[in-house]
Amino acid sequence: MLWLGSFNLDGKVYSCKHCQTHLALCEEIVSKFVHDLMIDSVNVTMGLKEDRMMMTGMHTVSDIFCVGCGSIVGWKYEAAHEKSQKYKEGKFILERYMVAGPDGSQYLANLDSHVGGSDADDA
Repeated sequence: MLWLGSFNLDGKVYSCKHCQTHLALCEEIVSKFVHDLMIDSVNVTMGLKEDRMMMTGMHTVSDIFCVGCGSIVGWKYEAAHEKSQKYKEGKFILERYMVAGPDGSQYLANLDSHVGGSDADDA
């Protein structure tokens, strides 16, 4: 795939911890999990679709990679095999340890200040 550059986002952003390419705006967070963020994302390319057994059941997913450096930054839920998990379809997961927070933190320790509530899901 030909890479022509990345989009710069305005506001508080989450970025690739390796190259600082913008990946998502804080306000785009849909939900948070123990180790991950469910968001809408930019500046990523997708790998091949594959079925994976997750903590919440079987899902068809595609790994997502930073367009700036090629690092894997998470995955996209393509399809949920269980009816109760259909809400995840089309959503992106950024793994917290692969992104830098808006304040430059590497592990998003202050995520609770951006997102209310607490969910537990796929790790």
